[in-house]
Amino acid sequence: MPRDLILGTAGHIDHGKTSLVKVLTGIDCDRLPEEKARGITIDIGFANLDLGDVRLGIVDVPGHERFVKNMLAGATGIDLALLVVAADDSVMPQTREHLEILKLLGIRNGLIALTKADLVDETTRDVVGLELRELVRGSFLEDAPIIPTSAHTGLGITELKDALREMCLRVGSEEPNPLTPFPKKEGGTEPKTVLSPSPCSGPREAPLTGPESKQGGVGEGLQPQPTPPSPLPEGKGEQARDPAVFEATSADNSFSPFPSGRGDGGVGSSPPSANAHRGGSSWFRLPIDRSFVVQGHGTVVTGSVVSGSIAVGDELEWHRGDGTTDLVRVRGLNNHGRPATEVHRGQRAAVNLAGVPHEQVRRGQELARPDYLLPSKVVTVRLFASAEGRHGIKHRLPVRLHVGTSEVMATVSLLDCDTIDPGQWGLAQLFLSEPVTTVWGQPFVLRDSSAEHTLGGGQVVQPTAAKVRRRHIEAIEQIEKLWSDELQTRALAVAWFAGTQGFEPDDLVRSAGVEPNQIEGLVSQLTTSGKLTELAFASNRRLLIHTERVTQLEARVLDTLGTMHAENPLMTTHDRQKVLARLDFVGDEQLLQAIADRLLRTKKVVGDTRRIARADFKPKLSANQRKLKDKIVEAHVSAGFAPPEPKEFANQAGGNATALKDIFEVACAEGFLVRVTDEIYLSAKAETEMRRRVTQRLQTGPGATVAEIRDLLGTTRKFAVPVCEYLDRVGLTKRAGDLRVLAEPAATG
Repeated sequence: MPRDLILGTAGHIDHGKTSLVKVLTGIDCDRLPEEKARGITIDIGFANLDLGDVRLGIVDVPGHERFVKNMLAGATGIDLALLVVAADDSVMPQTREHLEILKLLGIRNGLIALTKADLVDETTRDVVGLELRELVRGSFLEDAPIIPTSAHTGLGITELKDALREMCLRVGSEEPNPLTPFPKKEGGTEPKTVLSPSPCSGPREAPLTGPESKQGGVGEGLQPQPTPPSPLPEGKGEQARDPAVFEATSADNSFSPFPSGRGDGGVGSSPPSANAHRGGSSWFRLPIDRSFVVQGHGTVVTGSVVSGSIAVGDELEWHRGDGTTDLVRVRGLNNHGRPATEVHRGQRAAVNLAGVPHEQVRRGQELARPDYLLPSKVVTVRLFASAEGRHGIKHRLPVRLHVGTSEVMATVSLLDCDTIDPGQWGLAQLFLSEPVTTVWGQPFVLRDSSAEHTLGGGQVVQPTAAKVRRRHIEAIEQIEKLWSDELQTRALAVAWFAGTQGFEPDDLVRSAGVEPNQIEGLVSQLTTSGKLTELAFASNRRLLIHTERVTQLEARVLDTLGTMHAENPLMTTHDRQKVLARLDFVGDEQLLQAIADRLLRTKKVVGDTRRIARADFKPKLSANQRKLKDKIVEAHVSAGFAPPEPKEFANQAGGNATALKDIFEVACAEGFLVRVTDEIYLSAKAETEMRRRVTQRLQTGPGATVAEIRDLLGTTRKFAVPVCEYLDRVGLTKRAGDLRVLAEPAATG
């Protein structure tokens, strides 16, 4: 089966990139009238090249410095690069800048085409070749072949195709390795856990205490200026048709680019297909670079598939770029003029979306598997300052972030230093004017706010982040662990940052670079080893929490119980809801209930679903007090609805008279008595029977007077009036004139 890869061009303006692509493929990537008139490439163009056992999707990028942002959008998802340098012009500014961008994006494979070779003599070619070797020293192109070509005479075209095929077969389906994106220095190696310590590190703060210590406020005042949305290229919008992607498919020139079959129903009309990434299991993702309308089919978006696969009829999440999402259905697919039922990573894809208004689609948006990506206005990154830069990257510097096909204004917050010098790296957070969708390890590029210079780039470490305090030792150490090449280490760091909110297992795909088919085994290893704790809820919710966080929550529950025991030394147990209510700042009642259940299972707490106490707590009742409590309970059980008054036990209390009220409260807390008033207590059995009788009586009549309730219970008016007020207070009855009626139908029973 042919291997699909994406090739991106790079190089200075007028060095012949588009002409070279045309002679290779027969496709002219310049389609805009302005491009034809001016003779320069303005926006990205697309072509395809079939090399037999390799199929290349080609992204041709503009070389003018004003259109570097378009070049960056086109470079998303490419597998290998073709650096194009004109023999009659040699190395120029955008040759250097494009090469630097390719390095920042983590591209690992490529070739060099020396174009216009027919215009110079062999000596000039050799000189330019030496200049190129000096340029690419230490980069991924250091050992790449330099192939002289001419689009005019055909020189070197066959050799270039052969070299491309050979490299593609060697590259296979590799993705850029985010752990080693930058060229190693001579004799140097890439550490397994990067940034320990950073070359730009200043003094780091000691860990803070208290619940705010993990996510201190670093972002105050870091408000980037918003930038207008990146529109789709002029002339490639509504009613436009891209011949490099769509072609007429019959002799009568009728346009039917999409296969028939699934795809005409509503959202969810067919289940999503399994996303197989040529033997892998990555989830689908496509950054949108263009959109147009096809008559009879509606909105079509295009982009490079950077991971996973989709089929006609699948349901996707459309990330609008403003933090909102919609579920959309794939109505049809096309790959370079060929209708397709499935597209996968390494391919250019045109996706016909059902029910999506074309005018709402813009470059920078994304299509992805539902629940895969999360938009965020704060991301934590590993940041490299370009060696070509003059001043490095400073704290609070306003920049333009290029990630995927989006361009967003941002402010840099350096976490472990004040400046990253050229050629050095550090940790940072980017505070964005608009939310972006990223995944762990995704490369990005930073340019200055005026879009004149490339400052640096790096990889995303936290796609969705909270503010982290600068030079905070514990937080920075956990961020460093997120860049480990060990899956378990990264997963535990994700769990640490998730805090008491925990995380879903699938979050590891986005936040730790874990393949979907690795999740179950990884989580099993971490839970078995006790490093992760899995909590299950009655609502079928499943939450994973770092065991350190669980231990902290358990300690808080135990401390709260200890405080309540100290406040009520005679109370053997406390109302479970009241205990957990003191921890409402956690913000998750289900989680607190699960922690309480866990404490019960481990016998650190005793009780049930209603009342709990510390296992090591003993009420401070003396032997005489316990005997008195038993007498009080026994007397109330015998008295029924005419209970004795507390003061009647004063004589029996002897020296314990001052503790008499506390003894009554202990009996109530233990569920033996129920307080009606400060002077009237009923046994729990009598209170239950009272509820039953009154409910039964009021269900069969229009209501009952106090006298009728008195007679019903066989008591006196002295007790009947407080009892009726008690029943009103607890919500069983309500007063209607002189009658008592049931308060709510649901209260019966």
